[in-house]
Amino acid sequence: MSDTVYKKFDITGTSKIGVEDAVNNAIAKANETVRNLRWFEVKEVRGAILDDLSVQWQVTVKLGFALE
Repeated sequence: MSDTVYKKFDITGTSKIGVEDAVNNAIAKANETVRNLRWFEVKEVRGAILDDLSVQWQVTVKLGFALE
C-alpha cells in the first residue's frame, strides 16, 4: 500500500444562477480532461454586472487530483 500524491490547480467557474452552480460548472469542466479529482477549496468569489444589470457569479476554486 502506497501513500497518495496529489497535484492541485486553480480554475474559475461561472454561473448566472449562483455560487454553488459556478463551483459545479468548474468541477464538471475540469472533469472532462483531468482524472482522479478528489477535493476542492473555494478561493475567491466575485461577480460581474452584465449590460442588462443581471449578475454572473465567478468562483475560483483550487482542485486537487490524485497522481497515478
